[in-house]
Amino acid sequence: MKTILNTFFAAFLLLIMASAQAERIKDLASIGGVRNNQLVGYGLVVGLNGTGDKTAFTGQTLRSMLLEMGITIPAGVNPKSKNIAAVSVHADLPPFAKPGQTIDITVSSLGDSKSLRGGSLIMTPLKGADGEIYAVAQGNLVVGGFGAEAGDGSRVTVNIPSAGRIPNGATVERTVQNALNVGDHIILNLHQADFTTASRLSDAINQTLGRGTASSMDAASVKVNAPRDPNQRIPFLSLIENLELSPGEAAARVVVNSRSGTVVIGQNVRVSPAAVTHGSLSVTISADPEVSQPNALSAGQTVITPNYDIEISEENSRMFVFNPGVSLDEIVRAVNQVGAAPGDLVAILEALKQAGALRAELVII
Repeated sequence: MKTILNTFFAAFLLLIMASAQAERIKDLASIGGVRNNQLVGYGLVVGLNGTGDKTAFTGQTLRSMLLEMGITIPAGVNPKSKNIAAVSVHADLPPFAKPGQTIDITVSSLGDSKSLRGGSLIMTPLKGADGEIYAVAQGNLVVGGFGAEAGDGSRVTVNIPSAGRIPNGATVERTVQNALNVGDHIILNLHQADFTTASRLSDAINQTLGRGTASSMDAASVKVNAPRDPNQRIPFLSLIENLELSPGEAAARVVVNSRSGTVVIGQNVRVSPAAVTHGSLSVTISADPEVSQPNALSAGQTVITPNYDIEISEENSRMFVFNPGVSLDEIVRAVNQVGAAPGDLVAILEALKQAGALRAELVII
C-alpha cells in the first residue's frame, strides 16, 4: 500500500511540474482586432475648497456652461471662482463594452489648481480618435494625494493631489466595432514575439482541432481558421484560449538599472572562458588646519597653516576564472566569493561584454 501511495505521489509531482511549465494560450496571446480604445474629454470640477485654478480658459468654460443652462453673465465680468478647476478626463474603453455599462476614469488638473480633493466632475463627454462621443463622465473624485500650506509659505504635499479617479465614473454610449466576427479566420498575436512559441502554438491547435487549422505567419502572429457563425466562433475561441503549451525560453539577457544598482540576469546567460580580477583603490585626503597665534604684545599676526594628510588604501585584488558555458548560478557564486558590490558587478558585466565573453544582451536602463 505504501509503495502504491509513493508511486501515486511521484506521479502527482510530475503532473504538477509539467502543468507548471505549461501556460494557456489566453495568457500568451491576444486576438487581433480585439483591443482597448482610448477616450479623452475636457470638463470642469466644482465644489473645491478654495483650491481651484485662476486660468482664463477656466472662467471661459464656466461662462459657456452657465450660458447653456440659461444663465447669462454680463460682458466684461470675469467669474473668478476659486472652487472650480479645468480638468482633462481620460479612460480606456474595453472591447465589447455595451451602452449602459460603466468604466473607470482618471481626472487631471489642466491649470494651476493645487488640489482636486473633495471636488465633483460635471457631465463631460468623452471622445475617441474619430471625434465621436463614446462615453459620458460625471461623479465625485477620489484623490489619493493631500496637501497643506501654512501662512508663512511652507507647504507639505503627500502624493499627487491634482489628479484623481472616479470608479465607474463614465457610462458607455456607443459600441466600438471590432473584427472578431469578420472573415473566415482570426489572428492570434503573441504578447512577446518568439519563433519557438509561435510554432508551438500552431502545433497545439493543430493537434487538438486537426492539421491545417492553424499556421504561423511570423514570430508574433498565428492564423487560425474559424467558423463564420458567431454562435460557433465563440465556443471555438473558448476552446482555443484554454489550450496549454510550453512557451519558448526567453533570449539570454542581462538588465542593469543604473539608478538603483539592480541587476537582473536571465536563466540562459552564459559566459565564454574569461579571467576576471577584482579590486579597489581608495584615496582619502583630510585637512587639519593649524593656527599660529602670536604673543599678546607682539606685532605679529595670526596665521592659519593648512596641514593635509593623504592616505591611500588598496584592497587585495582577487582573480577568478569563468569556465566555458558557465551558468547563472556559477556567475553569482563567483561574484559573491570576491565580495563584489552591485556597482562592481555592473562593471564586471560591462567588461565581459567588451571582451566578447558575455553571451547575452546587456541592457542598461
